Amino acid sequence: MKRSLYLVPIVVIALAGLLSSIFIVDEREKALVLQFGQIRSVKEDPGLAFKIPVIQEVVRYDDRILSLDTDTIEVTPSDDRRLVVDAFARYRIADVVQFRQAVGAGGLRLAENRLEGILNPVIRAVLGADGVTSNTILSSERASLMGQIREQAQARASAIGLEVVDVRLKQTNLPAQNLEATFARMRAEREREATDERARGEEAAQRVRAQADRTVVELVSEANREAEIVRGEADANRNAIFADAFGADADFFEFYRSLSAYEKALQGSNSTMVITPDSEFFEYLDGSGGQAAAPAN
Repeated sequence: MKRSLYLVPIVVIALAGLLSSIFIVDEREKALVLQFGQIRSVKEDPGLAFKIPVIQEVVRYDDRILSLDTDTIEVTPSDDRRLVVDAFARYRIADVVQFRQAVGAGGLRLAENRLEGILNPVIRAVLGADGVTSNTILSSERASLMGQIREQAQARASAIGLEVVDVRLKQTNLPAQNLEATFARMRAEREREATDERARGEEAAQRVRAQADRTVVELVSEANREAEIVRGEADANRNAIFADAFGADADFFEFYRSLSAYEKALQGSNSTMVITPDSEFFEYLDGSGGQAAAPAN
């Protein structure tokens, strides 16, 4: 009976010690077994692992790709146009032992501070290098610049056990105090281009109008010339017909001309003429029929 009473606490202590010596490594993490602050073993494969209870402790680190947003900084490219740059990085813990030795108990917070301290100078150095202008940063060559930033940052970050997977520039803007001046310069440039376009358009319109006016004058002159020719030919034909008619019957021709004169003179309802009764104008109205009086014997 007494032996059983002693065995129960021993078994409980043994079970507790056994359970405290077992830990599970998740597939998304890496673990370090520390003894009095010193690294005793590294657990990178997922599954069960063991440690010495009480004496040893387990520190876990995320093995996934992590994200870091850097603070906004100002850079000055080679064309002296200052830009405000906001970047972010993707990184992971590549060497957990080196990482622990570099940051100690500070963990990810201290590591991100040190990584940001690496990224910001590298961004300034790459974007401020000779030949890199603000237009280069805003063009398709931006991808090449980001690749250079990643490579240089990786060379420095490897010292703290980190792998820089990618670096991206989220936004690249002008400082607030420069925006208004830049917009004013852009507006002036666009207004100058619009003025030039309007001047060229007006010049082209003047040429078109001058050509059209010239064409109108030429067409009207040609039409008038042809009309005068046709009119002259018609008058000649008319005169020829009148001459033929006069030669065929002089009396009828005189009668026709008198009727035409009456028609032109007596138009409308208020025509008034003052003529002596013996005027030749009435030779076809006084019944004589235009025949001269017979000479006396």
